[in-house]
Amino acid sequence: MEFDRLFQSQLDQLKEEGNYRIFAELQRECGAFPRVQNHGHGQDEVTVWCSNDYLGMGQHPTVMNAMIETVKSCGTGAGGTRNISGNAHHHKLLEAELADLHHKEDALLFTSGYVSNWAALSTLGSRLPNAVILSDELNHASMIEGIRHARCQKVIWKHNDPADLDRKLAGLPANATKIVAFESVYSMDGDIAPIAEILDVCEKHGALSYIDEVHAVGMYGPRGGGVAEREGLMDRITLIEGTLGKAYGVVGGYISGSRALCDFIRSFASGFIFTTALPPAVAAAATASIKHLKESSVERDMQKRQVARLRARLDAEGIPHEKNASHIIPVMVKDPVKCRMLSDILMDQFGIYVQPINYPTVPKGTERLRFTPGPLHSDEDIEFLVQALKTLWKQCAIAHAVA
Repeated sequence: MEFDRLFQSQLDQLKEEGNYRIFAELQRECGAFPRVQNHGHGQDEVTVWCSNDYLGMGQHPTVMNAMIETVKSCGTGAGGTRNISGNAHHHKLLEAELADLHHKEDALLFTSGYVSNWAALSTLGSRLPNAVILSDELNHASMIEGIRHARCQKVIWKHNDPADLDRKLAGLPANATKIVAFESVYSMDGDIAPIAEILDVCEKHGALSYIDEVHAVGMYGPRGGGVAEREGLMDRITLIEGTLGKAYGVVGGYISGSRALCDFIRSFASGFIFTTALPPAVAAAATASIKHLKESSVERDMQKRQVARLRARLDAEGIPHEKNASHIIPVMVKDPVKCRMLSDILMDQFGIYVQPINYPTVPKGTERLRFTPGPLHSDEDIEFLVQALKTLWKQCAIAHAVA
């Protein structure tokens, strides 16, 4: 059988639908972000508008120096799994920092936020007796994958709808171990969950609460503990999951909770047991980033200012964007071909990089450009972006919002 022909036929279908993805070849330069070198088509230097390095911590001197000095003292790799090579001292220091961040007894590191969700949810669902996982219908792919591998009963509840969650929980058997999984900030629409109301329902039914705060840690709360910290709810949540690869500017994922919970996941999760640990230098850099953002609000304050400024300018020019209370600004195009075309023109003609978001990341017909203004975007950057969008919206005959 000619396998390449099978592969190519499905790739061709993606292209016909406008959902084939092309990745830009970009090179970040310390001190220049959000401007990066472009090694692909278009202008040599472009401004990045869709990075999840929300606060620019990936080039913060304190974070970089921590990584460099730890490489000098410890080398580059961890030497294998923690099961084989043991805990690096920097792993334990980082886990203690994370536990303190969320006011929990313990934390456990993973190689990415995807893996931490996959490993934790699959372990909870497969090991707890009569487990039922109740998942918000817009949960991230990593959570869905973890639930799938749990091989337990699953129930989908309406997005951010505590009343529907209440009804679904009430319909479960009395002996069910109930696990409610949801996010705080949803990355594509940028909306924020009604966490307090969801926790009320969880407590009413004796359910374990599992929150994904990957797009919120570092960003919200007085110390960057996420939306749950901002709203004073961390102590009511059983498990808080997060990432080190977005606002903290490094890489890795984690869970935090009680000592017994973290030890349970450590002891049974294949996604932890059988994968190579994060390099000590990565752990040291993440620790430095968390410590800095616990004390500094400068980055968060400036980021909020630039988000508000971009929203106001988009409104003034009638460019349609989803209204939400987060830092994520989805500009709606609702056509995969036009979304790809707009992204290409912005890159080639204006030196603006924003990746088109299409199916399967979002439902067909809801294609968008997802902007994430940061503290390092200048007022001039924002004005240049808005004028470029204004020009293209006219050229492409895309409906303006009511100004």
